[in-house]
Amino acid sequence: MSERELFSFRNPYFSISVGMTLAILVLTVIAGFLVLPYAQTGLKFTDAWDAICSAAGLPRRAALVTPPAPAGRTSDVVLTSSTVSRPSQESIGRGATLAQRCAICHGPTGISRADSPNLAGQYAAVIYKELLDFRSGARTNATMSPFAANLSEQDVADIAAYYAYLPRLPAYHPAPQLPKPHVVIYGAPMRGIAPCGSCHGSLDNKTGSPWLEGQSEAYLKAQLHAFASGERRNDISEQMRNIARALTSQEIDEAAEYYASQPAEVVKSTD
Repeated sequence: MSERELFSFRNPYFSISVGMTLAILVLTVIAGFLVLPYAQTGLKFTDAWDAICSAAGLPRRAALVTPPAPAGRTSDVVLTSSTVSRPSQESIGRGATLAQRCAICHGPTGISRADSPNLAGQYAAVIYKELLDFRSGARTNATMSPFAANLSEQDVADIAAYYAYLPRLPAYHPAPQLPKPHVVIYGAPMRGIAPCGSCHGSLDNKTGSPWLEGQSEAYLKAQLHAFASGERRNDISEQMRNIARALTSQEIDEAAEYYASQPAEVVKSTD
């Protein structure tokens, strides 16, 4: 049999081989791009093309839609590495006095027994920025907004200095320690999601990004969902809103559960 006859559809063996190969290819595409994506819990697709994009590792169309313009103010705080750095002992002392009003929610030692964030040992720039955002209305909360409204710039700096001076202590409600989820150490580059650790520690820390270890699981989930919905919008350059919108519910739960399970590293002031 000549080579031309061997690779001809008149050759039954060649026809059967090509047919079986195409059938396997079609079944693989259907299973990999349609069946398996829909089998994942926590993922919702608007149509088949949405599922195919997700299976291929591409941003889904819902994540590419330009979000509506924010309905209220956004943060105008400018942070640098020197923001509220190296405070005086007088500033820390004034902050300790002012912080007595914070103890009912954040605990007398900066460690909350409820689902309020732990502030002991938190970076001063983080507390400084959030208080200014509460004061300006860039971030709103029924308790924090009235409290921050009458704080002066010096008051804000003093409170931030005091809490940053306190040592980080174990949380009151730690969860069983969990391994790092994928989104924390690797993120999801094809969906524009940077690793959580690249801003919030373990890999790197960006000015204005809080440490999260030992924080309340319920609080972390609530903030991620608030960023995703646009209810919270005081993130500079919208980095958290963009990331939170791209996260699945499962990834939000995994990240919150992981950080809540981590003991806060004990840090002592060097001043």
